[in-house]
Amino acid sequence: MSGTVRWGVLATGGIAARFTEDLLAMPDSGAEVVAVASRTEASARAFADRFGIERAYGSWAELVADDSVDVVYVATPHSAHREAAGLALEAGKHVLCEKAFTLNTREARELAGLARERGLFLMEAMWTYCNPLIRRITELVRDGAIGEIRTVQADFGFAGTFGAEHRLRDPALGGGALLDLGVYPVSFAQLLLGEPDRVQADALLSPEGVDLNTGMLLGWDSGATALLSCSIVANLPTSATVTGTEGRIDLPRDFFHPDHFFLHRSGREPEKVVTGPGPQGLSGMQYEAAEVTRALLAGETESPLVPLDGSLAVMRTLDAVRDRIGVRYPADDRA
Repeated sequence: MSGTVRWGVLATGGIAARFTEDLLAMPDSGAEVVAVASRTEASARAFADRFGIERAYGSWAELVADDSVDVVYVATPHSAHREAAGLALEAGKHVLCEKAFTLNTREARELAGLARERGLFLMEAMWTYCNPLIRRITELVRDGAIGEIRTVQADFGFAGTFGAEHRLRDPALGGGALLDLGVYPVSFAQLLLGEPDRVQADALLSPEGVDLNTGMLLGWDSGATALLSCSIVANLPTSATVTGTEGRIDLPRDFFHPDHFFLHRSGREPEKVVTGPGPQGLSGMQYEAAEVTRALLAGETESPLVPLDGSLAVMRTLDAVRDRIGVRYPADDRA
């Protein structure tokens, strides 16, 4: 692929709007948004008018059949990721798919296998991994700045009033705190430590059988542990700490898209590390958009920042947590 990467946006909700806004605001990005699709043409047209997108489709099939689209951004709820991303891959489109990647490991394996079979690019939209400060933290950890990791602590939660009809309470839609919010602490821990050797968890479940408040303890044979939590009934700090044998890294808020962190090293004064200058007013999704654009222009079918094997490993952990807390989705029973 050469020249400009042409994006199609599949779904028109809030996260699709944030992504599109960030993508369009990137200077010299080498990318443009040429089409959008929703389940209704009216919704797609309103989104297209808002962002100056040329073509609006009232079905997903029309979008993936558009020859001018190179890559599809799947922004549906995760319950539809397997269907939407699979449709795009079957049509020969590259895909960036929101997180959680799918409802379960089986669906994730199917998408990864389809992309690899077709020689197409596929990446989970784990924007945290593309954030420059998170990348800096991984470099510091790799270079031994805080010694060997002993503990990771991370949480993500907010208190909301969600009725039984809300998607966050619906098992058929992958409801609960874990896939919406818990995917971030789990992904952060596994970015630094890899897939855990042991998984323990406990949760408060809703009457519908989805998790409202979940605590996880992950363990590695190295002796490292991760204490993680997520909630849709409590306002958690949404912070993270990585502690090693020779220091500590603190992300005091919004750890999943930080604008600063503190590095504590034995025998030194604490250092505050901040994001460098860049476009103002963006949410942080421009980093994943830039990574996909870079990879496609380079002819790559996977991102080294968000590899498919890493996304599959996270899904295995999420499945293990659900097994421990007793949460099942109807999709788990489909072959």
